[in-house]
Amino acid sequence: MRINQTNIDMVDFAKGDNLLPAIVQHALSGEVLMQGYMNSEALQQTLASNKVTFYSRSKQRLWTKGESSGNTLELVSVHTDCDQDSLLILVKPAGPTCHLGTRSCFTDAQSQPMLQRLMDTIESRRGAPVDSSYTASLFAEGVKRAAQKVGEEGVEVALAAAAGDTKELLNESADLLYHLLVTLAARDLSLNDVLDVLHQRHQS
Repeated sequence: MRINQTNIDMVDFAKGDNLLPAIVQHALSGEVLMQGYMNSEALQQTLASNKVTFYSRSKQRLWTKGESSGNTLELVSVHTDCDQDSLLILVKPAGPTCHLGTRSCFTDAQSQPMLQRLMDTIESRRGAPVDSSYTASLFAEGVKRAAQKVGEEGVEVALAAAAGDTKELLNESADLLYHLLVTLAARDLSLNDVLDVLHQRHQS
């Protein structure tokens, strides 16, 4: 259930002794960024300010993420689970979420969504020796070469779809997505920037 100012009383804070777990997830990539705890006041302040606020168990007070570092979490939406006793907070982060300076408090690469892992791998190939990987060679050849590959793979996707070849369609779609990610990275962009455009369109 999506939570807003009008139905906040649906959240069952009493079940958690007025303190519920709040999972923070990147609204675009789906990456889990951190977990905190919220009481009713923290949730109310989050909804009112559009900046994620927790209840700090160590400080025994409300704490807005980024209040000292500036790495705030811009609220997109709040949801509860089926029992209304835990919270899912969808956000757009401004900078690293973890106090250690990482994008997420969950730093195991295998915990990240597949597309985020692929984007990270592609980015790690930028500036690497040309002969170290195909991705490095694409970066070395420049954005025009990567863009050309997007065009070629797009045609292959269309041909496979028209031919009804499911296996080839899936393989060519994977190639298309990969080359699109490289092209975006070559322009200092990412799939999240594309998803943000889709998000804005969905909102309008």
